[in-house]
Order: sequence, then structure tokens, then C-alpha cells
Amino acid sequence: MVYSLVKIFSWLVCRMPLGLRRSMGNIVGELCWPLVAGRRKKMAIDNIRRGFGISQAEATKIAKQSTTRFGRMFMEVLAFPCINKGNVDKHVQLEGAEYLIEALSYGRGVVLATAHSGNWELLGAGLAINGFPLAAVVQKQTNAAMDKFINEYRTLAGMHITYKSGVREMVRLLGEGKIIGLLMDQDAHSDGVFVEYFGRMASAPQGAAVLARMKDSPIIPAFITENSDGTHTAIIHPHIMPLKTKNKADDVYTITAKLTHIIEQHVRQHPHEWFWLHNRWKTKPPEGKPESGK
Repeated sequence: MVYSLVKIFSWLVCRMPLGLRRSMGNIVGELCWPLVAGRRKKMAIDNIRRGFGISQAEATKIAKQSTTRFGRMFMEVLAFPCINKGNVDKHVQLEGAEYLIEALSYGRGVVLATAHSGNWELLGAGLAINGFPLAAVVQKQTNAAMDKFINEYRTLAGMHITYKSGVREMVRLLGEGKIIGLLMDQDAHSDGVFVEYFGRMASAPQGAAVLARMKDSPIIPAFITENSDGTHTAIIHPHIMPLKTKNKADDVYTITAKLTHIIEQHVRQHPHEWFWLHNRWKTKPPEGKPESGK
């Protein structure tokens, strides 16, 4: 039932002009903001204040914008069937595509490191529709109907989907020259490496560094940001080559710290587009390690 209702809503959204879709997305976002748990809002606002050294009012504004934008993001995902090779540039413009082309030319695949900033689903769709061989590494949704729906639309855009547990498949796809897209800005619990993020130590996923080091694949940081007219710009950075010394742990730490710094710089430029409701600093460093990177 849920799957069918969402598909019907998607059909309707695809027939709306862009302006109406954005307006409806804004309304949905505004309606959802009061439903966010108070403790979650407080955590986001406190983290923003601490990270940027700004007032309560400024931090609250960023936290709200960061949350309400999900209304527009949801409408954009519902409109995926409208996007194709002929009109993709009216939705997503690629900035730095030459860096990705160069990285792919080495023939060892590419690890694309991104974040929950802007409409990351549209980043993947934009790259895939433009012909880049993207394999998106995703988290299985709790709701089976929504998992089926979102993966269907990702596939419709040309993405190959693999779940986070499919490490062997990721390695194989890299060997085939594919791009492995990884979100690496969430708390990695005890499986991560502790690196500095906004002046505090945070557990960061090490998958990008480990995969790239294993296959000697270049790493491309890439993000997406929304423009004032409702279009989006995908920002693709020059590639980073993985380190491969005798000390694997040091290599992984160094690359992960560098990628995390690049993510932080992007978030500092677009603070209202990052997912502040996530508790990025939930996992504390082991005893003996400082809470701050300073």
C-alpha cells in the first residue's frame, strides 16, 4: 500500500512545474519542523553554536533550514522519472567533471567520498545520468516499501545499488572501473577512526580510505549544493591518491582525516545544507585521547 501511494504521488509530482514542487516541498518541510523531538533540535543547535561560534538565534535558523530542506529534497526525489539525459543539465550542473574523467582514466575505479549535504540523492542521479558508472553504497531502509521505492528510482537514474555490507562487491566493482559512492560524514561508532571535525574528535568511517588503498584507486571528494533558482550544482574536487606505506593504520587515518577536513570546509560554506540532526559526535574517543583535536 505504501509503495503504491508513493508511486501515485510521484506521478503527480512529475506533472508539476518546478516552482510548485519547490513550494510544496517548503510547506512539507515547515510542517515537519515542529514534529522534530526537542532534544534532537537542542543537540543540533548546540553543535552548530559550538562549531561556528555563533548566537543561539543564528544556530536555530541554520538548524531549521537544515531540516526543512528535506521537504524540497523529497519532492526532488519523487521527480526522478522526469530527469533524463536531455534535460539533466537543467536540474544538476557538474562543476569539475574533468577531475572525475581523469581519475577514471587510470583504470582502477574511483572512490567517491561525499556527505549528507544538499540533495545527495540528486548528486548520484546527476552523475549516473551523465554517463558516469556510479555504484551507490546505501543503507537498507527499515521500511521495506520505501527501500524498494528509493532503490527503484536510484536504478532508474542509472545507479548500481549495493548495501553497506557488500564489501566484496565494492572491491569487484572497483576492479571493473566503476565509481563507488560512499557517504562518510556520519558517526562510525567503534568501527571508525577518530579525526578532528569542527574542532572535536569524531569517529569517521574508514571505508573510503581502506577501499582506495586496497585497489590503489583515486579518491574524488564530491558534493552538491542547491542554487537559489531550485537547480543544483555538483562540485567535484581533484582526486586524492591513497597512501600505501608499511603502516596501514597510519595511511587510513591520514586519508580519512584529509577527507573529513574537505567535508568540513564544504559544510562551513553551506552550513544550512548539512544534516545537523545527526549526532555526529555521539561516539566518544577512547580514554586517554582528547575530546578536542587541538
